[in-house]
Amino acid sequence: MTPADIRTAFVDDLVMVAPDLDPGAIGDHDHLQEDLGLDSMDFLNLVAALHKRFGLPIPEADYPRLATPSKAVAYLTEMLAA
Repeated sequence: MTPADIRTAFVDDLVMVAPDLDPGAIGDHDHLQEDLGLDSMDFLNLVAALHKRFGLPIPEADYPRLATPSKAVAYLTEMLAA
């Protein structure tokens, strides 16, 4: 998967847990909680969706690496390559 594919999948899962978000308006550096308004349950649902989609364990210690779309894409790219 390319980083662009991973970003598309990430945004798809993000919009699935927060359907009021406009996928086209989500910036690479938008903070999921501070800028996009996800609460802690939304964030956990996103982590679960990413785990299901990519088949990767995402430990709680790595949650800060998912704080923005660009950080999440970098993290997921790294994890998928390992």
